[in-house]
Amino acid sequence: MPVIDQLSEEYEGEVQFISVAWKGSLEATADRAGELLTSGNVTWGLDDSGEFFSTWGIGGQPWTVLITGDDIEYQRWPGVLGEDELRSRIDSLVEASAGV
Repeated sequence: MPVIDQLSEEYEGEVQFISVAWKGSLEATADRAGELLTSGNVTWGLDDSGEFFSTWGIGGQPWTVLITGDDIEYQRWPGVLGEDELRSRIDSLVEASAGV
């Protein structure tokens, strides 16, 4: 999560970062987000009903879904990627979205 926060600063104005927790209380989620997402550039929330995860077909965490500016899924993957690979995929998304 600290890598996501760092990248959210680097891509500010180009990419919107959203972090959604599935399980837990709103208070616990807020506390953890406050610890991990200090830049203020990552929108976070709690989907305790599972509606968000269901909409995007995600069965657990962690998952990453890259979505274009016109709400089309670009890429998805389970688990965690290293910073360089994540940056490469975000760069690809930005490049692909430039024509949108």
